[in-house]
Amino acid sequence: MSPRIELARSADAGRMAEMSRHLIEAGLSPSWPPERILRHMRHADSLVVVVRERLQLQAFAIMQFGETTAHLNLLAVDAGERRRGLGRALLSWLEDSARVAGTFLIQLELRASNQAAREFYRALGYHETGRVSGYYQQLEDAIQMAHDLRVAASVP
Repeated sequence: MSPRIELARSADAGRMAEMSRHLIEAGLSPSWPPERILRHMRHADSLVVVVRERLQLQAFAIMQFGETTAHLNLLAVDAGERRRGLGRALLSWLEDSARVAGTFLIQLELRASNQAAREFYRALGYHETGRVSGYYQQLEDAIQMAHDLRVAASVP
């Protein structure tokens, strides 16, 4: 059964901020409080989506659309729900939305130490485009990645 992806609700912002704090921003000062997530929910150029099962939020993503590119701000899957295809499903949903919007380049940054995330994105057709020294609060570098949706990915 494929995961059910839906637009996030205002009531989800607290849980999303908590997941970001523990799963993405561990060891950093939190930069994604509920208020920031709510701003993206209200912004016409952003998509904030979740995977929910039995009323529990299991994964979420935030993507912001520009004129020619989209930027994946956050993608998190609850630690107990990993390896079930939730992250892949969210990213696929967002990529389909980008194609419909006529946006064919998706960019993102991730922590240089997050090898699992690098492998996840590589497997889905993303490639490294750069490195930004001290991007994460001067504590850690970021790896920049991008995926041109016009180029077919070799997904296993």
